[in-house]
Amino acid sequence: MLKGILAISGQPGLYKVISEGKNNVVIESLLTGKKSTAYADAKMSALEDIAIYTSTEDVPLKRIFQKIFEKENGGQAIDAKSSPDDLKKYFEVILPDYDKERVYGSDVKKVISWYNLLQEKGLLAFEPDTELEQETEEALDTNEPVE
Repeated sequence: MLKGILAISGQPGLYKVISEGKNNVVIESLLTGKKSTAYADAKMSALEDIAIYTSTEDVPLKRIFQKIFEKENGGQAIDAKSSPDDLKKYFEVILPDYDKERVYGSDVKKVISWYNLLQEKGLLAFEPDTELEQETEEALDTNEPVE
């Protein structure tokens, strides 16, 4: 799902990899649809490699997107331009134990805006998360809250 989607430092939005060269990558903006070239010296991050710090582990971005998707029944999340307090409250519902010292408000805003962009473009597709389903079943069996 997130394969081939990049965030590029200093550039707005997300980019889809069209092709890769020796020292560059041809990309397409998900915001504008325009194609351009990103060179090897640009700071690019593949969304599939990004994770969010929690008090116990690093949670992959894909799992966070899935939790938002489930919470919103496949719809849009809160507006990324909402107040920082509203964004933090929303994110705490999605990932209650996120590390508030290492995950900044700007990070939360990015995650929400990325989710909304991917959802708007129809690029979010989730396979059943058997690990999450197993946690839910175990919690139901023991009457414990699900993370």
